Amino acid sequence: MNKNTISWLNESQYTKPLPPACKMCAEGSKMVILITGLCSANCYYCPLSNEKTGKDRIFADEWELSDENDTEKLVLEAEYIEATGAGITGGDPLIIWKRTKRYIEFLKNQFGTDFHIHLYTSGLKNSEHIVDLVNVGLDEIRFHPDPKDWYDMDNSPIKHVILDAVNMDVDVAIEIPVIPGKHHEILSLINWADKNSLSWVNLNELEFSETNAEELGSKNFVVKNDISSAVLGSQEIALNVLEKTRHLDIGVHYCSSSFKDGIQLRNRIKRRAKNTVKNHEIVTEEGTILKGVIYTKTMSLSQLYDVLINEYDIEEENIHVVELEDRVEIALWILEEIAGDLKKQGFECYMVEEYPTADKLEVERTPLPI
Repeated sequence: MNKNTISWLNESQYTKPLPPACKMCAEGSKMVILITGLCSANCYYCPLSNEKTGKDRIFADEWELSDENDTEKLVLEAEYIEATGAGITGGDPLIIWKRTKRYIEFLKNQFGTDFHIHLYTSGLKNSEHIVDLVNVGLDEIRFHPDPKDWYDMDNSPIKHVILDAVNMDVDVAIEIPVIPGKHHEILSLINWADKNSLSWVNLNELEFSETNAEELGSKNFVVKNDISSAVLGSQEIALNVLEKTRHLDIGVHYCSSSFKDGIQLRNRIKRRAKNTVKNHEIVTEEGTILKGVIYTKTMSLSQLYDVLINEYDIEEENIHVVELEDRVEIALWILEEIAGDLKKQGFECYMVEEYPTADKLEVERTPLPI
């Protein structure tokens, strides 16, 4: 019997069952752990940044860990976003499988067995250690087969890796980008997954990034519109595939580019903002942070701090000295009142909007007074 295709958030659609991890991503409660940038696959469409690809670096969301023993940041990030689970990605987590195992075990011990952990892998290296990860609590594993194998998975080099995992105590899934021109291959892959009792298939809208743009362009892919990095034709194929697989038992989820930015990221940063906002900061409806910022070339930051306290009678809780960024942050509603006077004294004043993430990515900067 055909299942209904359910329209979800920001153009995403699915047929049941929907993966628990996807529900958590929609709520912004899934912490993303880049366990390493190392990978044995060579996918031309990989979106990983130049700073991470091919490098053994570790990130909890946007927060880089100094090494694999830096579990304090891991716990703090999980607490800041009130995480209910984590997605372990790369690179390929199986390349550094012992680290991956340690993190799964640590997170389960720290947050309990209900803390949902899923993992992405090509399955090409160290697949014999998947059982070790399952034994310490891995809840779901998402395989990424090479596109050349999608049409004939019975001859894929990871066929037996996937089927062995199906017999373990773990949800087994496939996750791939929807590549224009691969319509029949994707349908074949989903039918194979259904026949072999996998839990679900996730279809991601193919996107341009700084690292894959040249390769995608060389294959004549283009963006679908002026405000999106998604590839034209990817969504159309995904929705057609959903329609043609409604009769299968397996769940199929199409995750749009706008879902990742407009739902997953936005909700995660809103959760983080709620738990990290300081007295001098304002949280916007989108979860970004607004604050006043002052730069000085004529005195030290501590001297500027004293000026603000003593000459303008500003309460300490509304001022924050940031040595690392060589600036003083101040409540925006206060800076708007005194920016004109400060400018006359040679100070540079701005209204700054930034993400509440560890990297404090700046969205916009406006000189004050306006």
